[in-house]
Amino acid sequence: MNGLLDPITSALSSVAAHKLRSFLTVLGIVIGVAAVIALLSIGRGAQVEIVSSIESLGANLVQIMPGASFGPGGVRGSASAALTLEDAEAIEQEIANIAAVAPQLRSSSQVIAGEENTVATITGTTPGYRIAYNLKLRYGTFFSDYDCARGAKVAVLGSTIAEDLYGELNPVGETIRIGRTVVHIIGVLEEKGASFTSADDTIIVPLTVVQQTTTQQRTASGEHVISMIGISVREKGQSEEVVNSITELLRARHGLLPTEDDDFNILSAEEIASQVSEALGIFTVFLGAIAGISLLVGGIGVMNIMLVSVLERTREIGIRKALGAQEKDIWMQFLAEAALLSLAGGVIGIATGWGISIGVDHFVEEITPLIAPDIVLLAVSVSVGIGLFFGVYPAYRASRLNPIDALRTE
Repeated sequence: MNGLLDPITSALSSVAAHKLRSFLTVLGIVIGVAAVIALLSIGRGAQVEIVSSIESLGANLVQIMPGASFGPGGVRGSASAALTLEDAEAIEQEIANIAAVAPQLRSSSQVIAGEENTVATITGTTPGYRIAYNLKLRYGTFFSDYDCARGAKVAVLGSTIAEDLYGELNPVGETIRIGRTVVHIIGVLEEKGASFTSADDTIIVPLTVVQQTTTQQRTASGEHVISMIGISVREKGQSEEVVNSITELLRARHGLLPTEDDDFNILSAEEIASQVSEALGIFTVFLGAIAGISLLVGGIGVMNIMLVSVLERTREIGIRKALGAQEKDIWMQFLAEAALLSLAGGVIGIATGWGISIGVDHFVEEITPLIAPDIVLLAVSVSVGIGLFFGVYPAYRASRLNPIDALRTE
């Protein structure tokens, strides 16, 4: 047992005897490990935040928008194509695995509440909108199918609009004027935050109210034109199947030939979240690779310092060999010293990287760094591995010294 501990004891003695040299050696490893942990944790935290923001809309959300799509070859499809209320009704009736369909007719209008006024997006839709976009109410309630059927002049405010018009007050029961139409506020939504679509800046009213108060566009066949359709897929993982079925249905309804491109765009929150997560994952690995260069530089520093140590301790090595130490004993002594320095640098680097991540979490509200055990394990393993790798050559040099030549060294 003592034989196994001798190299470690010798390494500890050498480190303690050369404090400045040991500190400079450890510093390179500390910087490398801290950079790896900080960058990977920040990158992974940003990935989680962005994907969560997309999924907060509803992980099962599918959006259908009219018009041309854009691809590598430029504009594709017909820019004059339109989605209709009848398209939404057909999707609801004919496509399986759908929990809710929300046709939407959007416009922009001045909104007046007492002495306050603002310009807001007005979304005319159905009760399915709340399900499709995973909306929660802070105050009041959402309008019903009965409200839509009778064209009730009621409204649900997005959180930002409610704050602009009423501050922190509960506006349920108040009236506002949208253009020339006076509506009663029956609800206020909870804040959703920034994402690729958000209800925070929107006033939501029954679809029939917008149809009654604006000039209703129709297609050549007399169908009612709408701005977009939101759909909630019943189970996570069914989005691709639903998207394919909707594509087939809309192509048939729009009379598109097999050679013609789609005249609509379908976006799946599940697909977007997957693509964004994959892209951010690659970016996080790239950040880790950049930080890994610091570890490589630290490893070269270990090798340089260990080579200097071999030169400084040539006479010591000669005495040990003259007293019976074998090559493997000298080898293990220097290798243990390199591993000890790298391990110490790794531990201090973990604490430093952790501190940087906590600082980012404190000062940058948008990002919460995520320090996972695999990141810590990776950083420490690589640091010790680099220390051992770059310690092999100095240890080999030390073990191969001729004891007679070593004893002659002044």
